[in-house]
Amino acid sequence: MTYGLNFQAWCVFLMVMHHVPVERCADILESMSGTRPSDGWVHGLLGRAAAAVAAANNTIRALILLARVVCGDETPVRAGPGPKSRKKYLQVACTELLTYYFLGDRDLASFKSFVYSDLYGAVIVHDRYQNYDAFDGVAHQLCCQHILRDLEDAAQTYPDAIWPGQTADALRALIHQVNLARSQGLAAVPGEAAAEYLKLFRHGVAVGLSHVRRVPGAKTKQPPALHLLECLRHREDDVLRFLTDTAIPTTSNQAERDLRPAKTQQKISGRLRSEATTRDRYAVRGYASTAAKHGHQIFTAIRDALSGNPWIPPVPVDA
Repeated sequence: MTYGLNFQAWCVFLMVMHHVPVERCADILESMSGTRPSDGWVHGLLGRAAAAVAAANNTIRALILLARVVCGDETPVRAGPGPKSRKKYLQVACTELLTYYFLGDRDLASFKSFVYSDLYGAVIVHDRYQNYDAFDGVAHQLCCQHILRDLEDAAQTYPDAIWPGQTADALRALIHQVNLARSQGLAAVPGEAAAEYLKLFRHGVAVGLSHVRRVPGAKTKQPPALHLLECLRHREDDVLRFLTDTAIPTTSNQAERDLRPAKTQQKISGRLRSEATTRDRYAVRGYASTAAKHGHQIFTAIRDALSGNPWIPPVPVDA
């Protein structure tokens, strides 16, 4: 029996976009059509769909490499054979219009196998995970949302200290200033608008460093607040880079949003048994996410790909 394109597209749509397990997907399609496809046939569609969107994903990767600003993040996923504790890491590099995934580990080799080694002149927006700092030719914007969470933790650890609240309030004020500048069409935050809050921010960091001392011993574990404060002092340019360019987002929330479906999938259907099929799944997911960011219907984009006519993201005129 030959199944039509709509039937095939529904299978891929349900598995990739709604995390429906293979057997359950076959059951749903039987209830819709009166015909139950085999589990093997349904599962095989993931590989077919990934091959069908390969050209689009090559374009997405190329456009990521051309982007001025790229958000990055990673999250653990249970994929492939092995004990319950064995995990892989799903990485994402994205913009407001592009989504590109990579399944690997959390080590530097995996980061080098992703897009970061090929980026040049871009700003990467990310958390404070050290592997993002291993690449030459790029600038960094540390996620302010993560920093604010760490400052909140410091406020709970040192309840009598003023510096966590002062530093956090000053950072929020600077974020507000960049939002105002962006809404006014300015390329950067005017110096006079940021000066007072910069002074408060730096003073809060200085006071914190005077209170949170380094514990003696080369191998002694240091307080998390000390690592945070040293980052805020020594990497101030990377914390506040958004002041110099309003096109730079203050957080990596876009990347977190693009990774959230992976968390949902793990809760719904658990471990993905095959690493290869997991890569196929997220090849389709990245294509579908990018199409949706451009205002296209996901089901239609999947159907077009399966028909041999995948949607290809347009190349910006200034690329």
